[in-house]
Amino acid sequence: MNVAFFLTPKSQIIYETIDASMRQVLEKMEYHTYTSIPLIDNEGKYVGAITEGDLLWKIKDTSNITLNDTNKILISEVPRHTESNTVSIDANIQDLITLAKSQNFVPVVDDEGIFIGIIKRSDIINYCEVLLLEDNAEAK
Repeated sequence: MNVAFFLTPKSQIIYETIDASMRQVLEKMEYHTYTSIPLIDNEGKYVGAITEGDLLWKIKDTSNITLNDTNKILISEVPRHTESNTVSIDANIQDLITLAKSQNFVPVVDDEGIFIGIIKRSDIINYCEVLLLEDNAEAK
């Protein structure tokens, strides 16, 4: 099965550009209650994901930081501690399962590296659950 079946397009997800402030990202993540969001550059290319943990580590490692100070820190200055691997639209379900073990979502990019959307880990798990239930029903 092609991953396009699972794709949540870019127009329907929350993401941020790499030149956003740390405060913008914090507020967006808080509002939507996300623990991680995709980051893209100004050309629309996927550059990684930023997590709550990345933001917390930046706060911890920055002396005397206040919430107002986060307006002055670009998200590109926040070290990211997890790798977020991508797939192309031509990937298969096995590729997704492998990546979903360690990522909340799997970013999907086109041949130019342009971010086109994500595949949520929950959608992959739901698909696997349906397959297991079908297999169990057939076995009975």
